Amino acid sequence: MVIRVYIASSSGSIAVKKRQQAIVGFLEANRISFEEVDITMLEDQRLWMYKNIPEEKRPEKGNPLPPQIFNGDDYCGDYEDFFQSKETNTVFSFLRLPPVKDSES
Repeated sequence: MVIRVYIASSSGSIAVKKRQQAIVGFLEANRISFEEVDITMLEDQRLWMYKNIPEEKRPEKGNPLPPQIFNGDDYCGDYEDFFQSKETNTVFSFLRLPPVKDSES
């Protein structure tokens, strides 16, 4: 499965941009393979993202904002969920990835 981070490259919101950068930066720094999906450029991907976010994670009004994280077709969560997993040191579980084994023998 591939980790996909749905982003908006042309978001006018500084908060959205910072959240996207925080997730992408963390994944890059930890060498976790992922792909960015820009919902401002790919209409079909934007609609797919909206459709596949669980009902309980959708806002009362409007559409869910990026960043949103999926592992394949499985919804992992949004920035708040990611941040919480980072704080509790459960990012691999959150991303539905196997835990990393220590390189020490």
